[in-house]
Amino acid sequence: MQKVDSPQGKRWWHAVFSLIVILVVVGDQLSKAWIRSNLDVRQSLPEGGFFRLTHIQNTGAAFGLFQGYSFPLTIASFVGIVVLLVYVFFVCRRFPLLNNMLSRAALGAVLGGTIGNLIDRLNFGYITDFIGVGIWPPFNVADASITAGTVVFAGWLIYLAFSQRQEAKRDKIASQKN
Repeated sequence: MQKVDSPQGKRWWHAVFSLIVILVVVGDQLSKAWIRSNLDVRQSLPEGGFFRLTHIQNTGAAFGLFQGYSFPLTIASFVGIVVLLVYVFFVCRRFPLLNNMLSRAALGAVLGGTIGNLIDRLNFGYITDFIGVGIWPPFNVADASITAGTVVFAGWLIYLAFSQRQEAKRDKIASQKN
């Protein structure tokens, strides 16, 4: 059985990262294309209820913030993509605790979502949002991927910080006993 820390294991992590990015981008773009071709802008299916599909053209960021700031948000997306790629392929090698399958999968979801929304901004000047849940503003597959990836990655960082503190406490107690 191949060790995960071997070069082949790291290549596998790159493949999983890349596959998640591709799946998120393809799923996001296919779902948005279906919405654009089957629902008029502001049309909902069903018209009411807790869960609905509502075709929205969002020129802002998540949750409808920063409406009309498409150009700065496009630049921010490009910068975010470059930062994520540099981190995943170069920087994380210096931080072994962050260089694992979970963080790669989470960052793959964030990158895929960022690329999915950037494709919309570049092609249409807006992002197609359509998933309506309760009173929550409509969002899309890319937004959900960015949010889920960020929550998982932040959770992993919190877990690492907590476990490092616990380990330091145990070491301190052990050294005091000696």
